[in-house]
Amino acid sequence: MRTQDAPVIAASEGGKSRWSRKAKAYLALTKPRVIELLLVTTLPTMIFAQRGFPDLMLILATLVGGAFAAGSAGAFNCYIDRDIDKLMHRTEKRPLVTGAVSPREAFIFATVLGVAAIAILWFGANPLAAWLGIAAIFLYVVVYSMILKRRTSQNIVWGGTAGCMPVLIGWAAATNELAWPAFILFMIIFLWTPPHYWPLSMRYSDDYNKAHVPMLGAIAGAKVVSVQIVLYAWAMVACSLLLIPVGGAGWTYTIVAVLSGFWFLYESHRLHFHAQRGTTTGKGAMKVFHGSISYLTLVFLALAVDPFIGSPLF
Repeated sequence: MRTQDAPVIAASEGGKSRWSRKAKAYLALTKPRVIELLLVTTLPTMIFAQRGFPDLMLILATLVGGAFAAGSAGAFNCYIDRDIDKLMHRTEKRPLVTGAVSPREAFIFATVLGVAAIAILWFGANPLAAWLGIAAIFLYVVVYSMILKRRTSQNIVWGGTAGCMPVLIGWAAATNELAWPAFILFMIIFLWTPPHYWPLSMRYSDDYNKAHVPMLGAIAGAKVVSVQIVLYAWAMVACSLLLIPVGGAGWTYTIVAVLSGFWFLYESHRLHFHAQRGTTTGKGAMKVFHGSISYLTLVFLALAVDPFIGSPLF
């Protein structure tokens, strides 16, 4: 290699490195872990609604469109919350806090991603799925991020409806309509959201209090929050079983829903037990948080498998 070529190569490598860092920053804006969880619920819903595998291109359009919609909402949320994200240890490394992405860049990125999401759902699936995608973005960005999050301890309850929308989008994409089983799946996630997020806010209560975000898990005592977690967990499990008589779910779904529901109820009651005795730890709260993810994943995987090996009980 000639000596005079070294600066050119170094500049080229530096440019690639900057592009790589920028791409990672944009990806972080979309909150990929949230997208993964949403996709876990979307595809099984489509399979259950179709009672088999839908067309591959329809699946691809729905998943990509749904991921873009969730990513757009996540990026808008980072844009709106950039002032409080820098105050919280859990969010202090987000791109808008570190300066990896400017507010203007984040806003444009979120807008473009949202428009692309609606276009993909509209033309790749159907207009109903696209309208539901618009509703999901609106619920998360406007209702939750702009209105509820900083004003009420019930923020995640009602704002969490945005996270329930992927099952409606998936059902609408597969059938071009909405039916009662879709609304039961919606309610499972709606009731799942508090026992999922409140343990997290218990663990990071100092962060939320420092940022003046009135998350129930942060502003109420562990005794109060643990009672709410148990009540929502029971309601969630009961709702999941409604899919058996109303949605025609079979043995596979029934067995998994009962066993995983019993396990999550046990973990919720265990958290409540320690909370009432003042022995709750951040580790215990996070066990329920991670357990909630495992529960939802198991239930929806069973939902996807059920049409193939689980004959309806009713």
